[in-house]
Amino acid sequence: MAIAAVSISPVGVGTSVSEYVAAALAVVRAQDTVRYRLDPMFTTLEGDLGEIYALVARMQEAVFAAGAERVGTVMKIDDRRDRNVSMEAKVASVEERLG
Repeated sequence: MAIAAVSISPVGVGTSVSEYVAAALAVVRAQDTVRYRLDPMFTTLEGDLGEIYALVARMQEAVFAAGAERVGTVMKIDDRRDRNVSMEAKVASVEERLG
């Protein structure tokens, strides 16, 4: 199972991009194979890596369909093969160490 942080941003559309983020997130919400969490700077995706790649491609296309002519995508992937560790478990591990 992989966990990926993805940020998809239109270029040249002004300072507010929430309309485009909403378009990308609508694609995520319409599917049920990849878990997600919306954060202020990134959307975190959790699931099969191939499904995540395909979902990110659809998210990017949704931003283009919303009117963007240029899109920048940043993605960071944690692909752990020795065991499954959820988004929540990763956060809980750090919080536990903090006390």
